[in-house]
Amino acid sequence: MRQGGDDGRLFFRGLQNRSHEKMKLRKRKSTLYLSPRKSTERRGDLLGENIYLVLFTIALRICNCFLVQTSFVPDEYWQSLEVAHHMVFNYGYLTWEWTERLRGYTYPLIFASIYKILHLLGKDSVQLLIWIPRLAQALLSAIADIRLYSIMKQLENQQMAKWVFFCQLCSWFTWYCCTRTLTNTMETVLTIIALFYYPLEGSKSMNSVKYLSLVALAFIIRPTAIIPWIPLVFRHFWQEQKKLDLILHQFLPIGFVNLSLSLIIDRIFFGQWTLVQYNFLKFNVLQNLGTFYGSHPWHWYFSQGFPAVLGTHLPFFIHGCFLAPRRYRILLVTVLWTLLVYSMLSHKEFRFIYPVLPFCMVFCGYSLNHLKTWKKPALSFLFLSNMFLALYTGLVHQRGTLDVMTYIQELCYNNPNKSPASVFIMMPCHSTPYYSHVHYPLPMRFLQCPPDLTGKSQYLDEADIFYLNPLNWLDKEFHNDSTLPTHLIIFSILEEEISAFLISSNYERTAVFFHTHLPEGQTGSHIYVYERKLNGTLNRR
Repeated sequence: MRQGGDDGRLFFRGLQNRSHEKMKLRKRKSTLYLSPRKSTERRGDLLGENIYLVLFTIALRICNCFLVQTSFVPDEYWQSLEVAHHMVFNYGYLTWEWTERLRGYTYPLIFASIYKILHLLGKDSVQLLIWIPRLAQALLSAIADIRLYSIMKQLENQQMAKWVFFCQLCSWFTWYCCTRTLTNTMETVLTIIALFYYPLEGSKSMNSVKYLSLVALAFIIRPTAIIPWIPLVFRHFWQEQKKLDLILHQFLPIGFVNLSLSLIIDRIFFGQWTLVQYNFLKFNVLQNLGTFYGSHPWHWYFSQGFPAVLGTHLPFFIHGCFLAPRRYRILLVTVLWTLLVYSMLSHKEFRFIYPVLPFCMVFCGYSLNHLKTWKKPALSFLFLSNMFLALYTGLVHQRGTLDVMTYIQELCYNNPNKSPASVFIMMPCHSTPYYSHVHYPLPMRFLQCPPDLTGKSQYLDEADIFYLNPLNWLDKEFHNDSTLPTHLIIFSILEEEISAFLISSNYERTAVFFHTHLPEGQTGSHIYVYERKLNGTLNRR
């Protein structure tokens, strides 16, 4: 009886095993049938993310672009668009940095290519020359935003990625800078995308060749881009087991290819072999001649610069530093290292530390993710405070220098019957854009301010001499009425001081543009345009 029972059990086990095998076969079969469906779902992805997220980010940055109608620093025009305009249309003005070969043509070449395409299509209107480069920069910034979201989703989860993404999108300083044609903006874009491929613990997209190539490109565009990457690259080298292979097969070939490309591009446009990266570092770091454009105390980044750039994100950043896992310590080290290195240089600007701002958003995202009771008020506070700053700085603060260029455009295109106009911009040098925002060979002049490279003591540039005694300078410069320009552009703060010259030379105020609520130094709250009348008096409006 027992033997029969055992046989029966074996029989039923056999039936169960067969049924399991059938089930497994069916499972495999169903998986095969489902595979095409998965592939169709992937068609809805772009840049490795959901297409709706990508489209939303691009649309937001395009809106961002059109909602930034103010000027920030001269370099967003004079080191990119002005150079590109000169490259394509063969007229314009190149600053002393180009005659001294401190800047490379790699970055302006991007915009020169856009200008050339527009010119070949017969669409090189001044408005397209102004906005297309900025829209291109906005698109690149959107890609960087998506990459930041992607890397956080890989390292953590979708929830954490969402909070970091929110912090990145609502950062007022990112909003203010990310669509501007600044080398710092491109440096930041390349840094974020490179971080996506950097071998962080838990990353699924790590690719040493890609991240090192992007870092090398950032270095070519702006040599100081290497500063944030020094601790990151050193960490990668330290953790790599095959260090010699890393040097011989990646570091050296990638560096050689990128540097060769830079040398060739600059050889074409300078007409001689030039290592602009060395010249740039020599001027700004070794000789520290950047102090000619202003200096700040060593603690400025810690006491003013970094808190201002982070804005209302600062308490969340500090909170997140205590919460973030150990593997993110390298990002915090990178932020502190960058602040310390830039603190050793006398000339300091907010934009110099912009490339490490996205690193800070990682810690802000951790802070938001761990908030429970106060999460909704915190989100509202972050959004509203940053929105106010973003809209004010993007639409109000320092907008006059761009608005006045629209007036100059009208002198070129809307008055064909009038005698040729000429413009003298009597403002701190490089206050306004130039031919990239006029696109017409109108005779224009501005007060120049090249630094002294010969080591002279008590050196004064043209702008310095002018502001020591504006009235005396004007009387000497324009002793002959035939050399007087038809239009003068000044800040309101200068009007009273040169009113005698304006009256005697028959200049009349014809336009007023608001510039800023916070005038300082030689910058006024408004910009005045004066036009010379052959028979007339100065009528204030």
